[in-house]
Amino acid sequence: MKKSNYLSMLLLLLVLGGWAGALWVHGMTGVYGWLVLKFILPAAGAVWAIVNLVWVAVKLVKQARLNRLLLNLCVSAILLGHFLLTVNVIPLAYPVAIADSKPGITVQSPFHRAAVVGWGGDAVDGNAPHAVWPSERWAYDLVMEPYNTGSSRAEDYGIWNQEVYAPLDGIVIAAYDEEADITPGSEDILSMEGNYVYLKIPATGTYLLLNHLKQHSVTVEAGEKVQAGDLLGRVGNSGSTSEPHLHIHHQRQNPVHTRLPILAEGLPLYFEDLDRVSSMPVKGELITPAAIGR
Repeated sequence: MKKSNYLSMLLLLLVLGGWAGALWVHGMTGVYGWLVLKFILPAAGAVWAIVNLVWVAVKLVKQARLNRLLLNLCVSAILLGHFLLTVNVIPLAYPVAIADSKPGITVQSPFHRAAVVGWGGDAVDGNAPHAVWPSERWAYDLVMEPYNTGSSRAEDYGIWNQEVYAPLDGIVIAAYDEEADITPGSEDILSMEGNYVYLKIPATGTYLLLNHLKQHSVTVEAGEKVQAGDLLGRVGNSGSTSEPHLHIHHQRQNPVHTRLPILAEGLPLYFEDLDRVSSMPVKGELITPAAIGR
């Protein structure tokens, strides 16, 4: 039984290590720490709870003391509590401050029409699907009127088939448009990203990702250099999406080489406002082409 207590202590150290990495170390250490907190700990807690409940049942039958099992049960409860983070019952943003995440970049609008920020910004309440993940900490979902219509027809959404332009100068490192667009509101998801264009930013060595593009609409290939305003493709409804929109985010790691999309360090992403001042628009705000002088 002492050995089981030692295992509980090791699991507690894993909890502390995960939180230390996410809260104070940051970088990829923080990314992996967050993965431990949201996925590994709840799974370990479930297994450890079952094992210890079996031991409790055995000891009750034998009328033995349960003292040494109390620590194990408490640790199991702590581990299982992290499941609330996994399912976002506790919607906690990945705990890194903008000031500690560099470099940030400022980009132009990727459209020639006004777009609405469906999700975006630093706060979890206005960016719930993204801010809880390290790679998408400051990601945006952009839509156009009309949106949130509930229609199953992609054509009923304002952003459907809109042209997407390069929001900054960069090098195309990957481009794909062979995935079929799905019916809005359906669960026929084939991948997370859908069709995409990934850009490397020479000035920073970081990467800009544009996802959920329309099938057979991408106009660039890997290796091409693009300038701000060059056509990249059109908005579709491919990948993990409830309705047509453009997902865009900035990250440090090359997305081509990451094992999982969430295993990357997200970085701040700003848009030029009407006065060409860098800003981070939030849910419900407009991003207009006028902001880049088009």
